[in-house]
Amino acid sequence: MQYRTIVRILGLLIALFSVAMLPPAIVSIIYNDGGGVPFIIAFFFNLVAGILIWYPNRMQKADLRAREGFLIVVFFWIVLGSFGALPFIFSATPEMGLTDAFFESFSGLTTTGATVLTGLDFLPKAFQFYRQQLQWLGGMGIIVLAVAILPILGVGGMQLYRAEIPGPMKDSKMTPRIADTAKHLWYIYVTLTLLCAASYWLAGMNVFDAISHSFSTVAIGGFSTHDASIGYYDSTAVNLVCVVFLLIAAANFSLHYAAMTNRSIKQYIRDPEFRIFLYIQLALVLVCWYVLVDQGEYNSNLESLDQALFQAVSVSTTAGFATTNFSTWPIFLPILLIFSSFIGGCASSTGGGLKVVRVILLFKQGIRELNRLVHPKAIFSIKLGRKALPDRVVEAVWGFFSAYTLVFVIIMICLIGTGMDNITAFTATAACLNNLGPGLGDVAANYASVTDSGKWILMLAMVFGRLEVFTLLVLFTPAFWRN
Repeated sequence: MQYRTIVRILGLLIALFSVAMLPPAIVSIIYNDGGGVPFIIAFFFNLVAGILIWYPNRMQKADLRAREGFLIVVFFWIVLGSFGALPFIFSATPEMGLTDAFFESFSGLTTTGATVLTGLDFLPKAFQFYRQQLQWLGGMGIIVLAVAILPILGVGGMQLYRAEIPGPMKDSKMTPRIADTAKHLWYIYVTLTLLCAASYWLAGMNVFDAISHSFSTVAIGGFSTHDASIGYYDSTAVNLVCVVFLLIAAANFSLHYAAMTNRSIKQYIRDPEFRIFLYIQLALVLVCWYVLVDQGEYNSNLESLDQALFQAVSVSTTAGFATTNFSTWPIFLPILLIFSSFIGGCASSTGGGLKVVRVILLFKQGIRELNRLVHPKAIFSIKLGRKALPDRVVEAVWGFFSAYTLVFVIIMICLIGTGMDNITAFTATAACLNNLGPGLGDVAANYASVTDSGKWILMLAMVFGRLEVFTLLVLFTPAFWRN
């Protein structure tokens, strides 16, 4: 294991992350809100810490293997989440304890969107912006950014990319060189962010809110600058912009690249995962709309459709934005939406959850086993579109599902052990492991009432979800540490 090489890269990445403290400080100067000092302190703290970690190991440049790649990704997310908490720790407004500061930082960086803060409307603009920026950086993955702009990572970049990018088929690259792949991902990501910000502004948001919400929308994060979230604007146009960009961000970014390269939307139509994703969204919206109309929750069918469309897409893509308290809807709907977050977005998107392609393969494997019961000697293959998949991919999906279920059960039991009631524990685990944010029960609005021990457990769930379970779980296997 190339430990000193790992430490060198971590030092570089921490120093790089220090730059993220400057935009909020600039925002503080622009709005004269007095919230910039914690970010200046955090900037120098991160920069000095990164240099001190890097300098003694600056000559260590061994090639990275798969094991080093996984270790760097896990360590970096833990270290980055910790360093990201520094502005909250140094700040007097908001005044936060150590646990709450870490929780807010990890929630932002993992794009979970769970918060312990209230009174968001009255926070200094610097902190409002910082929370949104954390989600934006975490959305595509700071590791991919680092691979794109730090050629010093060299050949080992592919190992970081494989460990970071979500989805079951991680070896596929859009371009021959990994740095080019990462750059293309970020070009698409930045372009979508700019388009989203412009659309929000045209829909009626002010410039600051439009930029801030574009960060958390494209990242499918769910943080907002207002306690009422998107519901603050009470605007169908704003709701529609949010829905459209959530659907775009929840699609496979390789599809976006293919569509831009070929200048054709046929890439989306041909992709089986994206088609199933849209069918799921349509079904959820129709079910929610029907129930809301049937129960007379809103004054008109159009208002019911607006609320059903927004909440169904927001929760199922694991964004967690809100226009209303959906936990007060007829109980069938909140439970349905929470379960829909287990599916989440497409592979290689900024969404959380199991990913649509995995759910498709689990379903197809279940059908294959049923067919084998009827025809024991027959040979059945599993196809995704027109392509037959090797059994190794299907086995990996089942392995992921088993590990995911095990982690879910353990975390939920641990939360119940802290004194949390069953509904809150179940939905909080689902919300954090799926990087969703809002749950039901005591965590429907925020997580301020959760005990400190419960918050640390949920932070672990956020990291598990962001790194898709295996990347973190593999570190607990004895084989990983053997030479």
